[in-house]
Amino acid sequence: MNPVLTFVAPPPGLAPLVDFSLDKIDGADGLYAMHALHADLDSELRLFLLDAQVHLPDYAPMLTDEQCAAVDVTTPEDAIVLVVANPAADGTTVNLLAPIVVNASTGASAQFILEGQNYSLRQELRSAA
Repeated sequence: MNPVLTFVAPPPGLAPLVDFSLDKIDGADGLYAMHALHADLDSELRLFLLDAQVHLPDYAPMLTDEQCAAVDVTTPEDAIVLVVANPAADGTTVNLLAPIVVNASTGASAQFILEGQNYSLRQELRSAA
């Protein structure tokens, strides 16, 4: 995966930012920290992202042709689907309603709100048993 994400439009709530680094979290397969590349704009911005393929193998959001075209994804293998993770004292939730789709080759990215799909904004993340 490309360690730099360039969003085709600022992610919701993060305008005007579009360029982010994607850093692996040591010892946690499929867990990343996304940081704004322009530290002068927001040096404290950090989001935790989970690779859905690793942690949510049954998660299968349906993207429109327009959404795929926005990040130049033509096959499922071209895409990496990440979800925002929200750690809290009482557990971690993930946003399944608005995944971040990344073109694995170029780093072109977008956060899409899935319309007409029954996914939660705050789904409890359960550990595999």
